[in-house]
Order: sequence, then structure tokens, then C-alpha cells
Amino acid sequence: MNANEVVLKALNDADKPLRPGEIAELAGIDKKEVDKAIKELKKEDKIISPKRCFYAVNK
Repeated sequence: MNANEVVLKALNDADKPLRPGEIAELAGIDKKEVDKAIKELKKEDKIISPKRCFYAVNK
């Protein structure tokens, strides 16, 4: 599993929008990796930011 898949899974499992630090903690990967994955996933429209610095899956 690459970082993008891990971040997406962590966001899918959560019942609320998460901050990058929370995603890193749940996924067990470095926060820098989470930041890169978030940037790519936002570009692909797979995740959204419902409020500043929080991310959720785009359903």
C-alpha cells in the first residue's frame, strides 16, 4: 500500500474530518508523507477540505 492509499483508508475509516497529524497517527506513517498524499489526493478530487486544515473523503 502506498501513502495515498493509506491516507484514503484512514479517512474512510474515520467518521469525521481529520487533521494531517491525526491521519499520520492513525495510518502509522510520517506526517510529511501524509502532507504529500493529501496534496496528490486533492488534485485528483478524491478528498476535500470541509474546513481549514481538516480533510475528508469526497463522496
